[in-house]
Amino acid sequence: MVIVDSSVWIDFLNQRLTPQTRWLRASRGSGTVGLTTLVLAEVLQGIRFDNRFRHAERLLQTMPVFDSLAYPLAVQAASNFRTLRAMGVTIRSTIDCLVATFCIQTGYRLLHSDSDFDYFEHHLNLPVLHPPALPVS
Repeated sequence: MVIVDSSVWIDFLNQRLTPQTRWLRASRGSGTVGLTTLVLAEVLQGIRFDNRFRHAERLLQTMPVFDSLAYPLAVQAASNFRTLRAMGVTIRSTIDCLVATFCIQTGYRLLHSDSDFDYFEHHLNLPVLHPPALPVS
């Protein structure tokens, strides 16, 4: 399973072409793409227009959505934040800490375009999907 972060969903919904959105477009119907409840909320809250909100909600509900706010996960996310902070890294988003910790605990890979996740990957073994770069034209 690959959990897709809001950073990729936002680019995807805005029709931006990136390695991550290209991978998502090719993999959407494969049954290997999912998201967390926190990513769902983060993506939907940023949509201004009702028709785009409904379209995005219909699209996102076709994929597995995992609850990502259980008590043990919240405690571990706080611990991961503190571990990184002790290394001199401050993660900007509590949601990013929760999503990264969910993926670490489940072994699901994360598809993202947010540099805060790089610290989780390098220091806490977050499994990350790195799609190939776009060809240079």
